[in-house]
Order: sequence, then C-alpha cells, then structure tokens
Amino acid sequence: MTRLEDKVALITGAASGMGAATARMFAAEGARVLIADLQEEAGRALAEELGDAGLFERCDVSVEDDVATAVARAEAQWGRLDCIFNNAGFGGAIGPVDETSTDDFDITMDVLVKGVFFGMKHAAPIMKRQRGGSIISTASVAAGYGGWSPHTYSAAKAAVIALTRSVALEMADWDVRVNSISPGVIETPLAVGRGFTPEAIERFRSENTEAQPLARVGAPDDIAHCAVWLASDESTFVTGQDIVVDGGFSAGRSWRRQPPWMRQPHPLKVYRPPGR
Repeated sequence: MTRLEDKVALITGAASGMGAATARMFAAEGARVLIADLQEEAGRALAEELGDAGLFERCDVSVEDDVATAVARAEAQWGRLDCIFNNAGFGGAIGPVDETSTDDFDITMDVLVKGVFFGMKHAAPIMKRQRGGSIISTASVAAGYGGWSPHTYSAAKAAVIALTRSVALEMADWDVRVNSISPGVIETPLAVGRGFTPEAIERFRSENTEAQPLARVGAPDDIAHCAVWLASDESTFVTGQDIVVDGGFSAGRSWRRQPPWMRQPHPLKVYRPPGR
C-alpha cells in the first residue's frame, strides 16, 4: 500500500505507543519519517527498523529550538515536509487543584500545548511555501469529559482542540489542513504504566473493557490508521476538525450498561381522545 508515497512526515513522541505505531504505518504506506523523541535508544532502534524511510532526532517538544531543529532536519534530509504529527505527551500534573504546584502546571502546558504550538509554528512556513500539507495533533476525549484524567491534562487537551480549529482557518489559504485526533482509552505505555509488561497490559485491558461501548480498549494502530488518513490525499477536504477515536465513549453509556427498563420492550400506551 502506498497511500503516503513520497510524502515526508515528522512525528513527535514517535519512539513508543501511538507515535511508534504511526511511524511504522506511515513508512509502510510509503512515507519517510523523522522520529522526534526524548527516548534516544528506542527512537534510534525504530529508525533503524524503518531503514531508509526512518531518521531519528532527539527532541524535547517543550523546547522551541529542539522542535525547530527537528523540522529543519526533516526538510534538509528529504527536501520537504508534508505532515507533522504533534503527538508527544505525558500525563502531567496529578492531584487536587489546591495541591498542584505552578511548576507542575507549567511543565504540563509546556509539553502538551506549547509543544503542539511549536510544531505548528515551524511547520507552517514550509507548508505555506509548498502550498499544501497536513498538521495533525493529539488531543483527547478528556478535553470534553471530566473525571477521566488529571485537571491540567484535560485543560491542555482542550487547548489543543481550540488551537487546531483556529490555526486551520489561517492555513486554509495555503491548502494546508489542520486537524486533531482525540483518542479514548488506548493501550500505550503511558496509559498502562506498571512497566508495560504482558501482565500489566492484560490487567489494563480487563479493567477498561467496559469504559466504552465497543468492549475493548483501543490499540495504537487504531490511532495510526486515523493519522494515515489525515496525512493522505483521501482527506483533502477535511480541516479544523477533531476526529474522535474512542470506541463510542463520547456517544454515551453503552447499551449493556443501561438500566433494564431501557433495554426491555414494553407495550406502547398511546393516548386516544374519547370516542376514538
């Protein structure tokens, strides 16, 4: 399959999880991929796995110079930049609002919001010159639903969606598309934690099966498939959108969890006026 033939992509946070799955899928679809991540060993290993289609650049997305360097290297190596996937992230500040330090709040926003902004900022001039491209950023269903993530993470992901919509309006004049992806519960090292061992993964699956109507947790490939579509020419009329990939979580409570009176048929009692 060559849906991304001759395209050049930069993916932040590409050394593991959704980013790594997307890098592999992009390469399989014909793209050349710059893997930008702080995890040097894993990032270099993935670049080696991808062969001529892969390149690693150490990148802390909270540092503007790092992002600018990664973007410049992708263009220098392959002559263009067709897609940037601002995917790097972490859980951020955790705990009650009155116990969250300013430093923890700031670093969370630096990674999750500034990192996306820096990616957009430095990809924009190249894509404007090319008069085309796709900017994708990772948001989250936590942006619109409370109680499923830390406070600051939810706020940051809401900011990503708002930034995506706003920047899409500017970049449309150059035929550059700007969209975000909001994953639901996805099986990644960040979400699973506990060493990402087979036992931890199985526990995570069993604990979260009922979190969404489709009775399984999401896989990194579920997000990668969406990113491939947004990076490809199949989505050239799609911009300013947040694409939700959440197994139906945001649609509401699954049918199997509805109260019995909702799921069992009852004779319909219709009001009929007297004499009819």
